Amino acid sequence: MEDGTLPTPGDCGDTGADYDVFQWDSREDCEVRQILDRIADKWSLLVIALLDNKKMRFTELKREIDGISQRMLARTLRHLERDGLVNRTVFPVVPPRVDYELTPLGESLHETIKALVTWTEAHQQEIAKARERYDLSGSSQG
Repeated sequence: MEDGTLPTPGDCGDTGADYDVFQWDSREDCEVRQILDRIADKWSLLVIALLDNKKMRFTELKREIDGISQRMLARTLRHLERDGLVNRTVFPVVPPRVDYELTPLGESLHETIKALVTWTEAHQQEIAKARERYDLSGSSQG
C-alpha cells in the first residue's frame, strides 16, 4: 500500500492520541463521519434517549417526540436498526404490533449521550452568560 493511502475507501484512519479531526471531517465517504452524522441528529438522540431500558411502540415514540413526522420517525428507526442500535420486533397480531428497544450497542451509545446531557446541564448557565455577553458586545456582526 502506498504511503498516505487508507486500507479501504470508508477507512478514515483512527482516533488515537495524535488524531486529527480533519482526517475524517473532510471526507464524505468516511464511515466515521457518516455514523456521527446519523447518531448526532436530533431525532436519533431523542429516540435513543426514550428507549433507555424500555421497549416502546411506534405510536408511543411518535407521541413522545414533539414535532416529528410519521415519515421521519420511521426513517430514523430504520437507520438506527440498520446501524445495529435498535431492535425491531414485529408481533403477528391484528393490528400489527411493533416494539423497538435499544441493542447492547445502542445502550452503550446512550451512556455517552447521558454524559453529554449531564455536561450540558452543568454548564448551561455559563453558556447562557457567554451568549448574553456575545450578543451585547455586537460580536455577532460578522
